[in-house]
Amino acid sequence: MKDFMMIFIGADYQELGLSPEELQTRMGKWFAWGGKMEAAGILKGGEALVSEAKCVSGPNRTVTDGPYTESKEIIGGYYTVSAKDMDAVVEIAQDFPDYDLGGTVEIREIMVFDR
Repeated sequence: MKDFMMIFIGADYQELGLSPEELQTRMGKWFAWGGKMEAAGILKGGEALVSEAKCVSGPNRTVTDGPYTESKEIIGGYYTVSAKDMDAVVEIAQDFPDYDLGGTVEIREIMVFDR
């Protein structure tokens, strides 16, 4: 088995102006999806992220607000999962709850370094 990170990219729920009821329904979809992965024993962890960000870059360590200050899309969170291969994670991603809001799942294998 290999470990993968599923990075969730999409609109900020606050920016979309979802009602409390819509947020509740949306969170139910997230909990169901995460529960499905937990039951299958493949979910290793994950977290939601707030939209505020700082970037530190360059030789002078310049600090700016977020990588995409004009963007309507954010990295909203991530899961780490264990799967046979990338295709298996693509299959897991089919149930991502935010496709209807234009969301994207970026999948990356976690590199393992020899020690």
